[in-house]
Amino acid sequence: MQISVVQMNSRANKSENLRIAESLIQSAAQSSPDLIVLPEYFAHLGENRDDSRAASELFGEGEAWKMMSSLAARHRVTLHAGSMMERSGNNYFNATAVFNPEGRQIAHYRKLHLFDVDVPGGLVYRESDNVSRGDAVVTYKVGDATVGCSICYDLRFPELFRALRDAGAQVIVLPAAFTLMTGKDHWEVLLRARAIETQCFVAASAQIFGHGENGQKVCYGHSMVIDPWGMVVAQVPDRVGHAAAHIDMRQLDEIRTKLPVANHHVLPL
Repeated sequence: MQISVVQMNSRANKSENLRIAESLIQSAAQSSPDLIVLPEYFAHLGENRDDSRAASELFGEGEAWKMMSSLAARHRVTLHAGSMMERSGNNYFNATAVFNPEGRQIAHYRKLHLFDVDVPGGLVYRESDNVSRGDAVVTYKVGDATVGCSICYDLRFPELFRALRDAGAQVIVLPAAFTLMTGKDHWEVLLRARAIETQCFVAASAQIFGHGENGQKVCYGHSMVIDPWGMVVAQVPDRVGHAAAHIDMRQLDEIRTKLPVANHHVLPL
């Protein structure tokens, strides 16, 4: 199985973001991957709630949703469309749509853990002011492989990754817009830890560089694929672009057989 992770610098111009996403998907598809993964908020990444909600989509009807469906079918690839601002009735979600090689949506995941930070005298950010949280653990199939869904801040909650492993996940995908300050210290460490704990491949597609007004909010990038032993097997350099990794499920099976940690898990008394 081959996975391509796409790294973007999305901003508040939705049309331009979609143009770039289309170009990157077309480029990544040239190596015939089975799965292409876009980053969090690939279609629109701004700091203004009203602008973000104005760029939101009804899944099944929106411009970005339709484009991703069309691109998956055109390139005959499973396309994990990072995340978008989804509008559903009066609610909004940070949500993923996944499309199979026929362009049909096969998975829909709404981010479970929302990034609410209020540091005295420092950073204040409340994702829950913009979106509601999801309520489901979601997996889907790419061929015979089971793939689990997560988004950005979910990375800090190993319980979700354990639940995905228990649901049969062999690959876990994480679109993200990790900040530079937290990313440089925690991004790779946490990704490798989640891969080791679950004995899964982890594919993380990230935003990079500045976004928001004047580009003052900076994302860390370093999109990567990690194997079940915790080794980084592919990584995008510090630029907009993509990287691909061939993953072998026989490696996963061998690791799980020799070190069957899932069979040894017990809850503390």
